[in-house]
Amino acid sequence: MAANVYASATDGGSGGDSAQTRSGTGGRTAGATIDCPDVGVKLTSVPEPARGEVDKELALLDEQIAKAYQRLTESAQQVQRDPGFADSAVVNPLKEKRAATLERIAIAIDRVGDRPEGLDALAACTLQDGNQAPAQGEGQAAAASPQPGQEQGQAGQGQQNGQGQGANGGQAGNGPVAADFADIKSVQPNVNNPREEGGASRGSFATSCGVNENGLFNSDNIIAAPGVTNGAHHFHDYVGNQGNNAFASDQELAKAGTSCEDQGDKSSYYWPVVRLQNGAAEQDADKPGGGIEGNAGEIVTPKQVTLTFVGNPREKVTAMPRLLRIITGDAKSFVNGPANANASWSCTGFEDRQLKDKYPLCPQGSDVVRTFKFQSCWDGRNIDSANHRTHVAFADASGNCPSGFRPIPQLVQRIVYDIDAPSLQDGGRTTPLFAVDSFPEQLHKPVTDHGDFINIFDEDLMGEMVDCINDGRTCGAGADGGQDPAPGEEPEEEPTKTPEAPQEEPTKAPEAPQEEPTATPEAPQDEPTKEPTKAPGAPQDGNGGQKPGDQGDDGKGEAQRPPADKPAPEPEPGDASTAPGKAQPSVKATDSADGGKAAGQGGGVKDDGEDAEGLGESQAVGTATSAAPTPSAPSRTEPQAVGEGGLADTGAQLWPAAAGAVLVIAGFVVLRRVRRG
Repeated sequence: MAANVYASATDGGSGGDSAQTRSGTGGRTAGATIDCPDVGVKLTSVPEPARGEVDKELALLDEQIAKAYQRLTESAQQVQRDPGFADSAVVNPLKEKRAATLERIAIAIDRVGDRPEGLDALAACTLQDGNQAPAQGEGQAAAASPQPGQEQGQAGQGQQNGQGQGANGGQAGNGPVAADFADIKSVQPNVNNPREEGGASRGSFATSCGVNENGLFNSDNIIAAPGVTNGAHHFHDYVGNQGNNAFASDQELAKAGTSCEDQGDKSSYYWPVVRLQNGAAEQDADKPGGGIEGNAGEIVTPKQVTLTFVGNPREKVTAMPRLLRIITGDAKSFVNGPANANASWSCTGFEDRQLKDKYPLCPQGSDVVRTFKFQSCWDGRNIDSANHRTHVAFADASGNCPSGFRPIPQLVQRIVYDIDAPSLQDGGRTTPLFAVDSFPEQLHKPVTDHGDFINIFDEDLMGEMVDCINDGRTCGAGADGGQDPAPGEEPEEEPTKTPEAPQEEPTKAPEAPQEEPTATPEAPQDEPTKEPTKAPGAPQDGNGGQKPGDQGDDGKGEAQRPPADKPAPEPEPGDASTAPGKAQPSVKATDSADGGKAAGQGGGVKDDGEDAEGLGESQAVGTATSAAPTPSAPSRTEPQAVGEGGLADTGAQLWPAAAGAVLVIAGFVVLRRVRRG
């Protein structure tokens, strides 16, 4: 595309007057964007009876801008030839439409409350240089960003190095560009965690809801534009609640299905899809929200999605109210300024380095990581607000909530993608660029990334979450989300607990876990008091007798690893489905019901990345012996076999010895009698 001119969206919550700080070229060159005053940020106290009508009018402002964008892109050559064309044919008509919409908003509010003043002044828009991002630091003083210092480089250098919009501007011609990417290895570590105080809530609660493998998409936004089709103007991935669309009522959401493992979590988690800029035709290629609005290319399904709720570094948390709505980030921050931007991009293995205004270039073998830390303070009264922001807030750098707000569990959303680093030298022709979906005028900038959440947790489950976090425990159906075990999960507890395993069942397959309930190596005489299927609260499971959902279980009351006194080759039936990261080494070393991965066949690597043969020889040997019907007589010569074997095993070894002793004694008696005779 030879020229690019863009319109801007109007809500999103910026506190700065970005138009005055980015005068640019007045929009009369290629790569211009129209900057309109933010209406949503001015409407912080809309009366509840007028809320629905106002929301629809705000969505109409976005629709008007989207149509203006289409008109501008279709008229790009005319804009280049006639600098006044954009003003006369697009900007001025847009101002008239906005003025009429703003008047209807004022009337709707005036019917049930005080008429807002000054809305008419927000009608006019101006053309700005679309190649220059909001100045870094603009509005930052007012922003309660949870991750300070994330900005790397200058987002406004798109035209330096000759990498302008025309160079590689994405398949739809409106971004991204080479300057929107940064090598993660060139970024210095910049993640700082607040110091925890004595009253901190140190626990975490994870919920596992899939990666949208069933392909639930739409371009609605039930939070920002309820009742409006295509209210987002870009596609969203949805996990959790399966009934989310612009027209779903609270009752319908509560009755809908969920993709979450724990059916008590029907919350809705959604975010803009990521696309490869490869020209692939997706289902929305010729539809609003998709190709019509510049969102083109192959949609990438996440490799992994981790949803974790964490505590507050200073205080205990309180339960989220049901149907609480939170938007984090600003979908329009490229024109609004970064006051409410909350995008975080990184790579696996480099997550102590976070980018706010760049997409990461990850080295080979590393995946792209996209993270959101949602607002963690609630006003204690409202589940939403007119601008969808003022009822929640971020804690400050020390973890303190603003006056009048209370801490709630903080949703940390981590999305991983298997995406190769794009080839910037040829504009992504060899390996395509990637970008999040966006409003057309936002040019697919990473700073516009955002996430949405509606709390539809069962109240009892929410109570469990709060107790878990305040007690400092690690709980939930997917407590580790497939990541490496967190500190404190005792990954080295089991390796040396079953060295005698080979002599317990040398010829039995591991499918028969109930055949040796009395083979308890610790105390041969106490078999009736042992519990082969010990509950997760048992101290031997490594969680100190805590509730189900602690570190030693999967959140459903089922043990994650066999008890310490049970033979390694006899895993519990549920062990095969243990969540990644939660399984203990003994489970992984024996998790081969078909015998095909016995440690004796080369050991292999466990799911959590540890070498089965590096956990102390006992586990690997135990698995091989159980999986194959081979004798294990040599292992009976080990010193611990007699002292630690079961009663039956001990007797089996003593009887032959006793019989031999009797024969020897009888021989001596006979010999003495012969000599006397």
